[in-house]
Amino acid sequence: MSAPSREEASKEEREEEEEEGNRLLVVEDEEGLEVAYEAGEKILVTDFEFDSIDDSTVPPFSWNKLWLFTGPGFLMSIAFLDPGNLEGDLQAGAIAGYSLLWLLMWATFMGLLIQLLSARLGVATGRHLAELCKDEYPNWARLLLWFMAELALIGADIQEVIGSAIAIQILSRGFFPLWAGVLITASDCFFFLFLENYGVRKLEAAFAVLIATMALSFAWMFGDAKPNGKELLMGILLPRLSSKTIRQAVGVVGCVIMPHNVFLHSALVQSRKVDPNKKGRVQEAINYYSIESSAALSVSFMINLFVTTVFAKGFYGTKQANSIGLVNAGQYLEEKYGGGAFPILYIWGIGLLAAGQSSTITGTYAGQFIMGGFLDLRLKKWLRALITRSFAIVPTIIVAVVFNRSEASLDVLNEWLNVLQSMQIPFALIPLLTLVSKEHIMGTFRVGPILERVAWTVAGLIIVINGYLLLDFFLSEVNGVLLGLLACSSTVAYVAFIVYLVSRSGVLPSSWVNRLPKGFSSTGN
Repeated sequence: MSAPSREEASKEEREEEEEEGNRLLVVEDEEGLEVAYEAGEKILVTDFEFDSIDDSTVPPFSWNKLWLFTGPGFLMSIAFLDPGNLEGDLQAGAIAGYSLLWLLMWATFMGLLIQLLSARLGVATGRHLAELCKDEYPNWARLLLWFMAELALIGADIQEVIGSAIAIQILSRGFFPLWAGVLITASDCFFFLFLENYGVRKLEAAFAVLIATMALSFAWMFGDAKPNGKELLMGILLPRLSSKTIRQAVGVVGCVIMPHNVFLHSALVQSRKVDPNKKGRVQEAINYYSIESSAALSVSFMINLFVTTVFAKGFYGTKQANSIGLVNAGQYLEEKYGGGAFPILYIWGIGLLAAGQSSTITGTYAGQFIMGGFLDLRLKKWLRALITRSFAIVPTIIVAVVFNRSEASLDVLNEWLNVLQSMQIPFALIPLLTLVSKEHIMGTFRVGPILERVAWTVAGLIIVINGYLLLDFFLSEVNGVLLGLLACSSTVAYVAFIVYLVSRSGVLPSSWVNRLPKGFSSTGN
């Protein structure tokens, strides 16, 4: 048989296999199993030249394939650029100057490690974190994990929507009040649904435009500010930390891990069609996603660097440094850097709007996966998105009306929301590290002992740092015997649940687990 005829026969066989795979996925879907993406929505990654390679062999690197795998990492990176992170950046710059840039870099590396593990879980199992948690934990723990994930998502979404509303207020010269900006931002749910109807790549392209808008806006501000290059380089390379900047340092690290983003990334990687039974293809997908996620977080690091540097140059050591926040940042920038052909106030507003809009859409996306995975809901996408969006928009409108009295009240709200999200971090990290370490779930793609120890060390560091933030906040904000008792009892229950999750992870020595109360180390459902 001639070479062309062999290629044609091979192509026909591949098409039959793809049709069979689609049919099986549709059958699974009809049987009531929740899936992140329907079979017809997934992007088919083909490489006809190397399709004949053994399934256990990883095909050679291909730029075309890297392009096809590019997308999920950039959607994930948006959580590193949401309005809450931008506020942390500007406060770190204004109060600590350039001295915390090294921490921003290393915090981004820690975030990258966690997100790579999330992507690894999704590719190797063909399921996302919320779905796997549903099977791994008993019903009471599953529902509690879902509740915690929803709380974290609502807290993040309120910050993101308020950030967008502030940007709309800036760009409209105060014509739209905060609550009106919230309603306008809420409509992004329908924009998201509209884009999704045209395929995953169209949605990813829209996010690429928003990220590019942020990058250009904040790079423009960086150029206008003309920061000191020597001080900037020293800030990145020379670790420095003082007692006066400890709170900002904790905030920089605490902003890196967004609980809902850990769930989101494990679902986003399933937008590409990868057969979990073909080890070579799974490893190939993990490799490409690692490259893509690293590139995406490099971009997010540069954007965060621009924001921190602009406010370090303009406000470090000034009397405004301790009072600057997301609400008044535009006003301070205008006073410091003036107007010009294109006033910096509006450049800041455009960048902030891009950050808020993109992060609220990914929040809607994450909410669908979290709700669908934990509860195994069989709802149409538009209905699930509407429910998810309502969970956040209703409290956000209330917040916008109640807290729109002064800048100080919005700053207090932001502190409470940061605490709310910090509290939820263990309930995303611990299940993730538990699942990626189990051979019966990951197979040959379970993490090795060295990577497992590094991951648990990073997770432990992040949890301890956020624990410090919680302790500092409650010591300064909780007054009175009744509130103190409530805080203490809640803390006991909170720590007990964390201990329960860790006891099921297999990371503790068996002698320690045996000393725990009966039922803590149970693996039954």
